[in-house]
Amino acid sequence: MSKLKSRPWLQRIGMGLIALMLSACGGGDYQTKGIEGLLPALEFELISETGQTLSASDFRGSATVVFFGFTNCPDVCPTAMARIAAAVEASGADDLNVLFVSVDPGRDTPARLARYTNFFSDRVTGATASVATLKAMTKRYRATFGYDRPNAFGDYNVSHSSAMYVFDAKGNARALFRPADSVTAMANDLRRITKR
Repeated sequence: MSKLKSRPWLQRIGMGLIALMLSACGGGDYQTKGIEGLLPALEFELISETGQTLSASDFRGSATVVFFGFTNCPDVCPTAMARIAAAVEASGADDLNVLFVSVDPGRDTPARLARYTNFFSDRVTGATASVATLKAMTKRYRATFGYDRPNAFGDYNVSHSSAMYVFDAKGNARALFRPADSVTAMANDLRRITKR
């Protein structure tokens, strides 16, 4: 186990610094945080909740919100998913998808992901991949994740970034939704991004 994995406090500091760097940059007329030109285009190859290969090309033509989490998450993930589902509904946009990327492939099977995402919205698609693939993807978007040590029952927590990344229909990074952003602000920015 790496030193980073055995020191969750160190990882939380790292995630905070990454969020600070992203929030200090960017621009645009966003009610959330504009990140145009700060991150690379949407690119990935994952296994979807149907067990099929899923890639960024499957989402071209529609704006996509990406969130890295896991289904056993007790608070951050369900709160984030409920908020983005409400924002998507409030935006009134038809050409909009949410991609829930599980960073816990050991427990989050396709069937489990499908049950989880269906609870929030039919606009949400769950997907995951090998740990190596997930690390490459999160690094690409300046996100992080790591695993705490399992307890006596084999249960463990996963530390992960709490932001949501919004890409336009061409796959360009446009906005960053943070936990403090209101549903109204997110909905307004989704409406703006999908109308371009």
